[in-house]
Amino acid sequence: MNINALLMDERDNVVTCVAAVSKGSRIVYRKSGEVCALTAQDDIPYCHKAALEDLPQGAEVRKYGEMIGQTTAPIGKGRWVNHENVVSIPRDYDSEFIH
Repeated sequence: MNINALLMDERDNVVTCVAAVSKGSRIVYRKSGEVCALTAQDDIPYCHKAALEDLPQGAEVRKYGEMIGQTTAPIGKGRWVNHENVVSIPRDYDSEFIH
């Protein structure tokens, strides 16, 4: 299987597709040295994200081990994660800064 998606951090619940993936095709990525795969439930464009697990409405979307947004609707495993189903949540970086 050819790798066509990248998992940036093991805590992430999305992968970034490094090639366009057609609905019904396999999304293939590496986690802890192991090759993993799931079926794309939507067409996933190049450089876009796919959900690794079912994400309910209001769930955190994690990439790079960090929250990058929150779901505005449920997103099923293998579905396209995009601007229509995720919204950015402002963070208080000052409170996160280690003094």
